[in-house]
Amino acid sequence: MTITFIDPDGLPKIDVYRQVSVATGSKLVFVAGQVAWDGGDLAAQVEQCYLNVATALAGVGASFADVAKLNVHVVDWTPDKMPLLLAGIERAAARLGATPVPPATLLGVAALDVPEHLVEVEATAVLD
Repeated sequence: MTITFIDPDGLPKIDVYRQVSVATGSKLVFVAGQVAWDGGDLAAQVEQCYLNVATALAGVGASFADVAKLNVHVVDWTPDKMPLLLAGIERAAARLGATPVPPATLLGVAALDVPEHLVEVEATAVLD
C-alpha cells in the first residue's frame, strides 16, 4: 500500500478518519467533487457521493484504499447533521466493503452548483 494513516500523539483520535496520511506512490489522482444527481436526503446524497468517488477511482485502477485525503462540502452545515453524514458514510462503506478513513476536511458551505445538492465529496489518491 502506498498510503499509511497515522493519528500522531497529541492530536485527537476521530472514529471516522485519521489525522495524517503519508503517501509514497508516484501517481497522484484528483477526483472532482462528486454529487448525487438523484436527490434524496443528506444521508442518501452522502452515500451516493462516496459511491461516485469509488466509481471515479475504479476508472483509473484505484480504490478507497488509495485515497490520501477527502474534502466534504455540506450545505448549511450544523452539528446536528452529523448523524445523517455518518449514516451516509456507513451505508457507502457497507456497499463498498471498505471503510474510508483518510484525513478529511468537513466544510460548511452556503450553496453548491444546484439547490438540490446538499453535499459534495472530492478525493485525492496516490498510486504506485
